[in-house]
Amino acid sequence: MAFKMSVQKYSGKISEVEIGRGEKAIKIGGESTLPFYSFDGDTGNTPKVGIEMLDVYPEGWTNEFKEMYKDVCDCPVKWAKYIEENLKPDFICLRLESSDPNGLDRSPEECAKVAKNVVESVKLPMVIAGCGNHEKDAKVFEKIAQAVDGNNCLFLSATEDNYKAVGAASTMAYNHKVVAESSVDINLAKQLNVLLNQLGVKPENIVMQVGCSAVGYGYEYVASTMDRIRLAAFGQNDKTLQMPIVTPVSFESWHVKESVASIEDEPQWGCAEQRGINMEVSTAASALVCGANAVILRHPKSVETIKELVSALA
Repeated sequence: MAFKMSVQKYSGKISEVEIGRGEKAIKIGGESTLPFYSFDGDTGNTPKVGIEMLDVYPEGWTNEFKEMYKDVCDCPVKWAKYIEENLKPDFICLRLESSDPNGLDRSPEECAKVAKNVVESVKLPMVIAGCGNHEKDAKVFEKIAQAVDGNNCLFLSATEDNYKAVGAASTMAYNHKVVAESSVDINLAKQLNVLLNQLGVKPENIVMQVGCSAVGYGYEYVASTMDRIRLAAFGQNDKTLQMPIVTPVSFESWHVKESVASIEDEPQWGCAEQRGINMEVSTAASALVCGANAVILRHPKSVETIKELVSALA
């Protein structure tokens, strides 16, 4: 008897979100089946890989990065141009570390000026990330959204604490996209999407960030949450969960001991830089097969490796 392959058809479909402008603009989402399951249906747009940079000198990054970017990391515009011209990611994530109230505590106006200069210096799509202080991020995002109006940026992130201010500024007052960030819980992810919808943010302007951790650090919770979200979106046609997912892998993977411990402290572990790359690649690959439509990385080798993986599987 001839082999007949079983095909799993779903009624749900992930919305498509466009980020950026012009010929470099990217689209994420659009799939109607599980990641890389091209034998079951339409896998939508190819997953995208971005690279992280800061708006200040990367004092807290490992020495390998400081050496790598030594000629450009003192100027965000130079840094962004270097990334675009040499590293070839699909997008750039500008992280506004200087806005942290526990750090430099730069004003929203200062941050907006820097972000505007960076966004206008490159053609790649931009993801704008805050410092993680929800109250400060809301104020900063409001000023930046206005400053970079017309560039269709993605703002990372709107949370339960600040979604009204971030959602209104980024997608309603100005023509940008917003990330709904929840903490590894399908119900919290759904609730935040509903709240943004009720505020007036259209579903096609929302991307989800449902949580992230480095592999080996509770990643199984992230994986199970992403699986449940995608199965609900496809199998149950749950429209409140049919948004693309972005995972900021570098925010987590470069803080664990395996990535930051020096070879002097852990000689049996081998090269510290390679360990960090391995952690980042492992986490990014896991996120993509669980349903992430875009990942944010830090090391150029990680970007290169993940792009090769995506190209081979897509």
